[in-house]
Amino acid sequence: MASSSSTTGDRRHYCCFFLAVFLLSSAAHGQLSATFYAARCSSLDQNVRDEVSRALFRDPPPLGGRRMGASLLRLFFHDCFVQGCDASVLLDVDPSKGILSSEKDAGPNANSLRGFEVVDSIKSKVEAACPGVVSCADILALATREAVVALNGTTWPLLLGRRDSRTANQSQANSDLPSPGSNLDTLIAAFARKGFTAPELVALSGAHTIGLAHCVNVDQSQMQRCRVPTADGLMAELDDHTPERFDSGYYDKLGKRGLLGSDRVLTSRRDLDALVQKYAASQAAFFADFGSAMKKMSEVGVLTGADGEVRTNCRRVN
Repeated sequence: MASSSSTTGDRRHYCCFFLAVFLLSSAAHGQLSATFYAARCSSLDQNVRDEVSRALFRDPPPLGGRRMGASLLRLFFHDCFVQGCDASVLLDVDPSKGILSSEKDAGPNANSLRGFEVVDSIKSKVEAACPGVVSCADILALATREAVVALNGTTWPLLLGRRDSRTANQSQANSDLPSPGSNLDTLIAAFARKGFTAPELVALSGAHTIGLAHCVNVDQSQMQRCRVPTADGLMAELDDHTPERFDSGYYDKLGKRGLLGSDRVLTSRRDLDALVQKYAASQAAFFADFGSAMKKMSEVGVLTGADGEVRTNCRRVN
């Protein structure tokens, strides 16, 4: 057993560590602003809205826009969870620029991330209107929010001014991104490392109210739901109650009907199960907490000021 003085020292160490992280984070957030581009790129919001709208309904029926909407959400999450919301997930391998490996090719991402072409399309439009002004990290953050809103979901305040990373981190993508079969302790620990609480994990998991899962990741008890034909083979709706809408339907009977193991385990702890039931009964409660958690997610590890760069091409370092 550790001595009292050792325990006190450990607590002081962790307090100092988290205080330092908080102060660094606050300094970066202080350079973000809702009106960051108002004077330099007034057409930004409309360009994002137009391109996301086109992209959402490019998928053929019966998928409609929900698959691309879910893909943009996942792309944003997988970006922010590795090095922060810095557009590092968008970078291709480019030895001439020092990018020897890509986050796209990490185990959790390979052959499953989608939406890169949507970001490229928005970037092309924005560069034509406001060259060298808007970062790829901000474009991805804006496109994600717009996709959720377009699918009848909630919105959230979004501060802008992120800069783009000059590096990618495939090893961190392999180690930090939770898997579809993660148990509850693993999920809670993974989210805690990024500054999120267990209740925020439950709220963010509601993103699974739209989108599809590859059948290899589906819980064995739900394999009969692998019946949606796509270009990638048969897949399953994450929420087969209201798959076309971003709503709280995901939480209804989650313990029995959760498609992924990482969904079902959210009901295995009493306090978290109570939150699941609350969201199932109240879409307003879910939307409020999801929006709050997404705002927090959008500010994880951001680069601002002189850090990073504003890429001309989202797939390449300048």
